[in-house]
Amino acid sequence: MKIDRAINIADLHDMAKRRLPRAVFDFIEGGVEDEHGLARNEGSFARRLLVPHYLVDVSQRDQSRSLFGHTYASPFGIAPTGFAGLFRQGADLSLAEAAADANIPFVMSGTSTASIEAAAQLAPAHTWYQLYVASDLKISEDQIRRSRDAGLSTLVLTIDVPVSSKRERNIRNNFGLTFKLDWRAVLDGLKHLPWVVEFLRNGMPAFENWKPYAGDAADAHAVARFVVEQTPATATWRDLENFRRLWPRQLVVKGLLSADDALRAAGIGVDGIIVSNHGARQLDRAPAPLDVLPAIRDAVQNRLVLMLDGGIRRGADIVTALCLGVRFVFVGRATLYGAVAAGVPGVRKAIEILRDEIDRVLAQVGCPSIDGLSEDFVLTTQQP
Repeated sequence: MKIDRAINIADLHDMAKRRLPRAVFDFIEGGVEDEHGLARNEGSFARRLLVPHYLVDVSQRDQSRSLFGHTYASPFGIAPTGFAGLFRQGADLSLAEAAADANIPFVMSGTSTASIEAAAQLAPAHTWYQLYVASDLKISEDQIRRSRDAGLSTLVLTIDVPVSSKRERNIRNNFGLTFKLDWRAVLDGLKHLPWVVEFLRNGMPAFENWKPYAGDAADAHAVARFVVEQTPATATWRDLENFRRLWPRQLVVKGLLSADDALRAAGIGVDGIIVSNHGARQLDRAPAPLDVLPAIRDAVQNRLVLMLDGGIRRGADIVTALCLGVRFVFVGRATLYGAVAAGVPGVRKAIEILRDEIDRVLAQVGCPSIDGLSEDFVLTTQQP
């Protein structure tokens, strides 16, 4: 299927799956342990129905949204997705470029295969950086400095990876950040020759944001081993306070699921939080972000900006989250499918699909502007 024939995110999913060997695609698709969290994330949206209000003039519709002083064309951005350059050469910068073209934010992953500086040069007004805390805090502090010097507006501290999770698909596939083609991957790769040829031509991509700390002679595999040695590292409230002092611009905490934690973050002076369970890739028994959102919203009121990710596959999902009180939503797998399928055009297609679905849903529910969305448009059911 050509990229212009994709009509929904599921089509992009299928295109990405056809391109990649199973072990590689499983890294994108998988959750942890029994993967109940994946179903829980998507099910939390399926349980919320949208109640239309008719006889409203919806001939002109507006889905733009102001966030941290920047007016974006849509109320969603691209969430951090690590190791993207393994799935398609240059995928991290493809995501950044498409985000800038579409005027939405792009959060560069802490395990990106491109550098902070390269993304900032390509998309200076739209790139944010996701910080994973390193065991050597001097590395984290230097990445904060680099993000500041590159002119990035927003730092996103991800706090929900205290230990490595049990991603059973990856264990069975012998897949990790130090990925090498074993005999199983080679055999499966015969059915995915374009990816194999690209991998053999370019080799394993390096984690560029970690390369300066791994030693002058470190190749991509040595850098990957260094990242595994340095992360995950436990982050504490004291670390957050330190990062708040070091970072002069917008600071966002990603991964909170507790109202008490959200209040404590607000007290430290965090500008926003992304309610998230890491795409159901860390704790399989964690609640879906959408299910804990009302309690967090009611607790923090207007003390910080509320955002959310996890389980979003349709424009209607984005509208639902906005109705329940978030200011902005981030999508991870949806745009990554597009990047894997076709690079920049694939990411643009994913953004276009979601934008079109948001626009249609606004018309269908009788709300011409996303600023008018509220809980009045949502009916919660027991079953999807």
